[in-house]
Amino acid sequence: MRYAVVIEKAGKGYSGYVPDLPGCVAAGSSVAAVQSELATLIPFHLDGLRDGGQPVPQAESVVELVEV
Repeated sequence: MRYAVVIEKAGKGYSGYVPDLPGCVAAGSSVAAVQSELATLIPFHLDGLRDGGQPVPQAESVVELVEV
């Protein structure tokens, strides 16, 4: 399954989150660091939901770039 992630500039670093997985967030010094952290955290987050008897949200968010 593939989840959309949002990565934003945050002070001197970056932060990211997964819109379809509330509470799944990461921070790092670069975009690549946040991507790597989220790639590790998403499966961990999903395992925690399963272990807690919670449903695993489907990946529904869509990411598009809009040229202006």
